[in-house]
Amino acid sequence: MMALQTNKSLRGEFRECEPMSRYTTWRVGGPADRFYRPADLQDLSDFLRQLPADEPVFWLGLGSNLLVRDGGIRGTVIAMQGALNKIDVLKDNVVRAEAGVTCAKVARFCSQQGLSGVEFLAGIPGTMGGALAMNAGAFGSETWDFVARVETLDRDGTLHLRTPGEFRIGYRSVQGPEREWFVAAYLQLQKLLPEQQEEIRQRMKALLEKRNTTQPIGLPSCGSVFRNPEGDYAARLIESAGLKGHCIGGACVSEKHANFIISNQAATAADIEELIEHITDTVLQVQGVRLEKECRIVGEPQTATGQQGDRS
Repeated sequence: MMALQTNKSLRGEFRECEPMSRYTTWRVGGPADRFYRPADLQDLSDFLRQLPADEPVFWLGLGSNLLVRDGGIRGTVIAMQGALNKIDVLKDNVVRAEAGVTCAKVARFCSQQGLSGVEFLAGIPGTMGGALAMNAGAFGSETWDFVARVETLDRDGTLHLRTPGEFRIGYRSVQGPEREWFVAAYLQLQKLLPEQQEEIRQRMKALLEKRNTTQPIGLPSCGSVFRNPEGDYAARLIESAGLKGHCIGGACVSEKHANFIISNQAATAADIEELIEHITDTVLQVQGVRLEKECRIVGEPQTATGQQGDRS
């Protein structure tokens, strides 16, 4: 893998032992063995082709909805944010957005182009790739409601164009061809009349104001930790179980929204994971409901002699 540093055909940014705390919204997480930010889609394809076949690969978007354990990630992390960031309007009111474009930017861009449908993305703290992978949603809308087709890359660096029918899509869940990853979405949207465009801008403003009023925006969190059970809300169940404000180490249940866990500078990933488990057990005991995590937990636990990632 050291050859990556001198491979002249690659144009991206390669690092070793890179602290994942720099790239997650919880601001915790140990180091990745290797870290690569591609220059563009072609560079990413070239990078995948020259990776050893047995090298584990982990794809990173905005670092929200993700807990990296204190021992870090074995293998190579591929960072999409700031890399695959092209967004264009095609014919027939279709927008192509690469996987590294933030959801908020997609919402703003579409609004500016007079296209409606994905205003809800303005409140999603992630990238387009992450939104595709988990069918992100808010305020009654979901990402795949507007997907006409997607581009994926496989482990060999080959590009595929796929339709929604090739995926099994559910609530915060998407399953498709193995060893393929989303690199772009084609969103089928609706063209607005000029007099409707101001209405959409006001709708986006209202959605963001609601989010800012009800959620602990600006504090280190991953967004919603748990999925909402059918017919109920995770936040209500957690609050009713008496867990608002409950802390373990440097991790605390938000006083503003009980489905958010806030980390402070002293927090470790182990604190957060222990608090997640405590919430799950307590809600099950008190409410009789087993909450399912919406966030992903990846990586290795901290070893006795290991070092935690730098939080700078």
